[in-house]
Amino acid sequence: MPPKPSVSKLVPKVPGVPGVTGTSRRQQYSASTKRALVDVAEELFTDLGYAAASLDSIVAGARVTKGALYHHFSGKQALFEAVFERVEADASRAIQKALRGRKDPWEKALAGLQAFLAVVQEPRYRRIVIQEGPSVLGYERFREQEERSTFANVLEIVRSVLSAGTWELEEDMLQTFARIFFGAMSSAGESVSSADDPIAAAERVETAIAFILQGFQALADDGVPLPGASGEPA
Repeated sequence: MPPKPSVSKLVPKVPGVPGVTGTSRRQQYSASTKRALVDVAEELFTDLGYAAASLDSIVAGARVTKGALYHHFSGKQALFEAVFERVEADASRAIQKALRGRKDPWEKALAGLQAFLAVVQEPRYRRIVIQEGPSVLGYERFREQEERSTFANVLEIVRSVLSAGTWELEEDMLQTFARIFFGAMSSAGESVSSADDPIAAAERVETAIAFILQGFQALADDGVPLPGASGEPA
């Protein structure tokens, strides 16, 4: 991940472009201002935490007025939510990149797991998503945002793993498997993020989940049916 620019370099600048109208320039400046506010807020929320990062320090870092901030965001919580969404979206893209092009379901699952464990060790993800997210957004909103960005990746992995066997599962059952694994991954992410030694904690999580995946692989290779009529082989 490229280094973040310092706060002092996050001043919105919109150079003149031939053929661009005044309205377009205003739109460009508005987008640039919003981006600068989110950039500075992300840096300060990560370094200081939500409570200690004041709106005054954020607008000062972005070199805009409070009026400009309130033009884009209703307040500090709305700005935090924009930062949260961007951090989660970046995490989702990192996991998607790790999954892309992998055909073997077991390799795909392990690649996704390793990408996720790398993400949860990033300082901005640890602070903004795991440490601050639930309390600032409220648990329901936090889970809604988290599912919107990362649940699709978990569902893709689960679908790939379960399709390796002879099991023909209804979509509701696939969703159930995915939600169970999503909950487990969220809990694992929290344990890694809050650990005194995140690297060692990530290694333990990877070992445990790899063991579970090996169990699924053995069931798939042996053609063992899942319990219940919907899990019987065709």
